Amino acid sequence: MHPTKPSHPTPAILDHLVLATPDLAATVADFTARTGVTPAPGGVHLGLGTRNYLVGLGGAAYLEIIGPDPEQSDPDGPRPFGVDGLTGPRTVSWAVRTTDLDAAIATARTRGHDPGPGHAMSRRTPDGALLSWRLTGSAHPSGLVPFLIDWGTSAHPTAAGLPTTPLLELSATTPVPEEIHRILTALGTGLPLTRGPEGMAYTLDTPRGPVTFG
Repeated sequence: MHPTKPSHPTPAILDHLVLATPDLAATVADFTARTGVTPAPGGVHLGLGTRNYLVGLGGAAYLEIIGPDPEQSDPDGPRPFGVDGLTGPRTVSWAVRTTDLDAAIATARTRGHDPGPGHAMSRRTPDGALLSWRLTGSAHPSGLVPFLIDWGTSAHPTAAGLPTTPLLELSATTPVPEEIHRILTALGTGLPLTRGPEGMAYTLDTPRGPVTFG
């Protein structure tokens, strides 16, 4: 167990958005048709039954398109991000990056929100490199509450260069904006919120003009 640190961690910033889908090939093709930009293969999550494609959002942020990997057998448990229960693509979550996951978790707890414990994950890139990271789970039913991620000494997925559609705007609606705002503050991050049906929307700058995903 790591001891609680008295100092505050580095402020959490957007790491990536998660677009989950039951049909990865179809969603990648649709993204390409709408934006004119083809997502790059990310890698395989061995044992979890998923793989992903990535698109840069500008800076060190990216969009992850994740879905079932047809080359893997069905995993022992459910696939990540509720992929097995989806009937179509949906932006289900987002991640904020921190350089000290344990300190970020401890700080969030002192501010009234428990993001859950950190656990290790990894995947192989198409060129065989191993990327490793630590992250928290989804400790809140709302996909508007991000999970925390710490890439440690691994190269960030954007480091090698990705096809890019710069993020122009990111916002969300929720029936309980005050509750979500409180949790985001505890995590050291923020998101423009308005009252309404729960959902997230973002607009990308593409060769075919601004394109909004909801």
